[in-house]
Amino acid sequence: MPGTYDHPGEQSAADPIRLLAVRDTPLSLDEVFAAVGDPAAGGTALFVGTVRNHDGGADVDALGYSAHPSAEAELRRVAEKVAADHPVRALAAVHRVGELAVGDLAVVVAVSCPHRAEAFAACRRLIDDLKHEVPIWKHQRFSDGTEEWVGAC
Repeated sequence: MPGTYDHPGEQSAADPIRLLAVRDTPLSLDEVFAAVGDPAAGGTALFVGTVRNHDGGADVDALGYSAHPSAEAELRRVAEKVAADHPVRALAAVHRVGELAVGDLAVVVAVSCPHRAEAFAACRRLIDDLKHEVPIWKHQRFSDGTEEWVGAC
């Protein structure tokens, strides 16, 4: 979701939210990193969540993510709050839904700010709030044949 442009080649600081999506296609680190590029930012923090091969002492074979129809609107609400509470120059967040394998990217978030400490704080807040407030659920399938649903909010 591109922001508005004041000058050719420069996005408006009025809308630092550059990319938000819940999608069923593979995620791209390059896309997210490029979305938060800003000449006034001295620090960029990026978090990548991947599907791991274990959880709670059990081996995970695969998992699926599903999202409520309001997930993108809730993601926008979370992003707007982070941008309002931190000196964010640019922000991006994408979350995958559908069937994923061990090693696949599940979520990528990034924030750029004038300084690194601000970027780290805003990025941590973005991923933490996304996991707690955006209605996306994880269905894990374990090697022993058991399954578990995990709510992200």
